[in-house]
Amino acid sequence: MYTVNAKINNQLSFWLITMFIIISIMIVVGGLTRLTDSGLSITQWQLFSGFLPPINQKDWVLYFNLYKEIPEFKLQNFNMTLQEFKVIFWWEWAHRFLGRVIGLSYLIPLIYFSFKLKISKIIDLYFIFFLICFQGFIGWYMVSSGLVDRVDVSHFRLSIHLLTAFLILSLIFWNYLKYQNYKKVEDGINSIFPFIFLFLILVQIVIGAFVSGMDAGQIYNSWPLMGNTYFPNDNNFENLFKLSAFSDPSLVQFIHRNLAYVIGLFYVLIFFKVYINKITKLYKSVNILGFFIILQIVLGVYTILLGAQIYIAAVHQVSSIFLVTFSVYFLFINTKTN
Repeated sequence: MYTVNAKINNQLSFWLITMFIIISIMIVVGGLTRLTDSGLSITQWQLFSGFLPPINQKDWVLYFNLYKEIPEFKLQNFNMTLQEFKVIFWWEWAHRFLGRVIGLSYLIPLIYFSFKLKISKIIDLYFIFFLICFQGFIGWYMVSSGLVDRVDVSHFRLSIHLLTAFLILSLIFWNYLKYQNYKKVEDGINSIFPFIFLFLILVQIVIGAFVSGMDAGQIYNSWPLMGNTYFPNDNNFENLFKLSAFSDPSLVQFIHRNLAYVIGLFYVLIFFKVYINKITKLYKSVNILGFFIILQIVLGVYTILLGAQIYIAAVHQVSSIFLVTFSVYFLFINTKTN
């Protein structure tokens, strides 16, 4: 056990899995906030005063008037009514509300456990709290990029925001596995393979954020070709090796597609290493991991074919949570204990 006190271990485990669930919901709500173009509906950072939503018509008009001052309204949503504004407002408010809930739900138990245990034993949990605070800052940093001279947030800042969310989720789940004393596989595969696999998944999430941030999923809605060719014919192949490629919608979609193939092939390598070496204790976990890889690729294809419609795109993001979770689990059980 991670501590000698079984009761404390159980309390820690329950707290961490609860945080894992709340943060998973937060990622889904964040994705829907992006997909519904709701992220810029609240134009001010209100750490305390924004805890409660508007409670009367005067408050609603105030928020709406603030929204009218930004480019998204002036250039894109200039015909929006107050009732339509309320729809996008609620998504963003819910996203920020969950952020506050996460902060408090993490901080208060952390203080409690700090009195119960030595700080050195839970230093990893303090690092996670730092990431949660950092995530709040990144969230506003992302929103602020869409308030001045553009109708959307920066896709680079969006990717940092999403990646940080998945890092927090992964670290919480990793610590949950430790406190639950999940057994490692003694003769598993070299941990470098599941580590690289998880790394590739996280890189894919970053590229996916680029696709979402630039609405790149709404172009080239065909598969396996992009239009009539494998490489997008509105671009030159040499552009793929320039930094500007990450700001080009067609190239970003091309990278996202092909990285999925690379991840699939790397999984096949892991699969054969497990079965050729007859590591029976890994059969179940590697099969579950394969299921979520296939599911994620299939959902990705349908997301493209349907032009990134909100429902299929949301399911695609939900699936990514399961994929990351099982990737972390697979790495954990293959990591040797010092």
